[in-house]
Amino acid sequence: MLLKDIKGIMTDIGGVLYVGSEPIQGAPKALNTLRSRYPLRLISNTTRSTPFQIVKHLQKLGFTIDESEMYTALAATRDYVRAKKYKAYTLLTDEANVYFAELRSNDQVDCVVVADAHKNFHFDTMNQAFRHIEEGAELIGAAKSRYFKDSDGKLTMGTGSWIAALEFASGKEATIIGKPSASFFHLVAESLGMNPSEILMVGDDIISDIGGAQKAGFKTALVKTGKFKESDLHSDIKPDIICDSFTDLVEQLLD
Repeated sequence: MLLKDIKGIMTDIGGVLYVGSEPIQGAPKALNTLRSRYPLRLISNTTRSTPFQIVKHLQKLGFTIDESEMYTALAATRDYVRAKKYKAYTLLTDEANVYFAELRSNDQVDCVVVADAHKNFHFDTMNQAFRHIEEGAELIGAAKSRYFKDSDGKLTMGTGSWIAALEFASGKEATIIGKPSASFFHLVAESLGMNPSEILMVGDDIISDIGGAQKAGFKTALVKTGKFKESDLHSDIKPDIICDSFTDLVEQLLD
């Protein structure tokens, strides 16, 4: 891949810019350097936190972030539900429930929204979600990730497990909004005013980040941080670039 053909960057956040409560070494400075050369978007399947919370977290880690640069699966899901004029039963964290407040209902339920509800996942909430789906509500998944690297440095099961349980019980397939949905990636490209082939997607997830972006027509770079595993290098999915870290990638792009 010719790096000179790249005109814009979109990058995953968790596992690429930071892990838990620590930034990837050199990433804050590298992001500033990259921003001076390329239009960029920060994208994330993180649905435990609202976009505002993610921005604040990144700022505490030393990153200079403008919320207008960010597009998350949770924000895209809220946009989708609002556009459909749905009322939703939600499986979300307390903070995300506030973010969805105007769209939530326990009576008139047109859809069930599942994101990373963290400690709000338990039998009663899952069973109530199942019953709404059985009564005709659309099942919407903000993201369908398998796992992510948590603040303790270990992998934690992702939202996809809970969505899969509801799909299995109800026999219905969820509408997935975030990565690896092509529509999610294309919304980001539209916000940059560029064609997918002109944009490099940076991620640590070989399936959602790299595979999803490639299917949507983007160039890709896999970083060996976050949820990256050595077995990813033997996947049928082949990134255009493989680098040790986000900082290493920026050095290659600007070389």
